[in-house]
Amino acid sequence: MATTGSEQGFMHWWRERSAWKRARLEGRHLVRESRRILRKKSYRIAEPISALVSAQADAVEEALKGQDLERVRKAIAALDDSMEEHLTFARKSTVREYSESIGVAVAIALLLRAFVVEAFQIPSGSMIPTLEVGDHIFVSKFAYGLTIPFTNTKIIQLARPKRGDIIVFKFPGDQSVDYIKRVVGLPGDVIEMRQEELYINGHAVARQRVPRPYHYSDAGHGAGPPEDHEGELWVENLDGHKHETIQEPVRSARDFERKVVPADNVFVMGDNRDNSSDSRVWGTVDLSLIKGKALVVWWSRATADGMSPIDWLKSIRWNRFFQVVE
Repeated sequence: MATTGSEQGFMHWWRERSAWKRARLEGRHLVRESRRILRKKSYRIAEPISALVSAQADAVEEALKGQDLERVRKAIAALDDSMEEHLTFARKSTVREYSESIGVAVAIALLLRAFVVEAFQIPSGSMIPTLEVGDHIFVSKFAYGLTIPFTNTKIIQLARPKRGDIIVFKFPGDQSVDYIKRVVGLPGDVIEMRQEELYINGHAVARQRVPRPYHYSDAGHGAGPPEDHEGELWVENLDGHKHETIQEPVRSARDFERKVVPADNVFVMGDNRDNSSDSRVWGTVDLSLIKGKALVVWWSRATADGMSPIDWLKSIRWNRFFQVVE
């Protein structure tokens, strides 16, 4: 099929635009490289050569200000030829340039992960309804201070966890495993559970039941097939921090005897109160084990093995993208 005049005009415009973009990127890169070499290797470059290369770099910059593609190409070729003839000893190979760029990117990523933010995946249903199995969240490692990487030693203490904060921490029983729970008790607090109600320092935590059934499915705490549950949805208020919790009426009420939270520790619980292994089971969390505070869900997908591509797409929870964790 023959192309129309308008289509040919568009293709010509697109080719010119692409060529100009490539020339602009190449010219800017070449100018940066030439000025870097002249600055760092000036002691090895004769004055006439330095003046020539500097003038040619100026010519490339001047050509880039205009719209004459041919002029830009000639200026780039002249500068490249001079650098190849006189400055080859200092020019970086393509492999070296890519290696350095990748190295810098990796270093920045590692620094961000070590001190600023880290990605974390929710492996179980212990924090439903706030966090679901398959949620991927970002955790602020800067929220409470700076920790020396691969240690529990804090070099800067900025803040301490508050009641209601959702934290990621190293599991006290196996510090190679990360857990995520909600802080309900601070150092010195007296924590107890009576008939499924949480008491702090002798006072029941204010809560209100949502008058509708709540059905959910988890992934069997990270192992085994999903399990269906029916529970009661409650809105709990921890020092003004409102959040939802679940309890299952079919289960017998579990009491938790009074426990005083030790100094420099916090008492944590899952929002899925009857399906959470937390401080009621294995004790409190030392502040030194806390890695950071949950910030936002950036990706969420229901997990299941053997999904077809279509089912995989259907399993994505689009409504949870960039949902703030509270």
